[in-house]
Amino acid sequence: MKNTARYFALFREQAGCASEPVEWVGGTAADLFRLLAQRHESLTSEAAALVAINDEMAAWETALQEGDEVLFFPPVAGG
Repeated sequence: MKNTARYFALFREQAGCASEPVEWVGGTAADLFRLLAQRHESLTSEAAALVAINDEMAAWETALQEGDEVLFFPPVAGG
């Protein structure tokens, strides 16, 4: 399956790119994040992060479809 991963804020800095194509066996948004965390070891904040699929906020358990664009947002602390 082919998807596009897009990174925002700290995740973009950690991955060293704003987006990248991903060919993989498929699964959920969480599965994709874990796969990408193996490529970019600094992506470790899934538990507190947010995910969107095709510009719509989604749950980590959402199954991805061919061609989906998956956006990853790191946790944000406010003050």
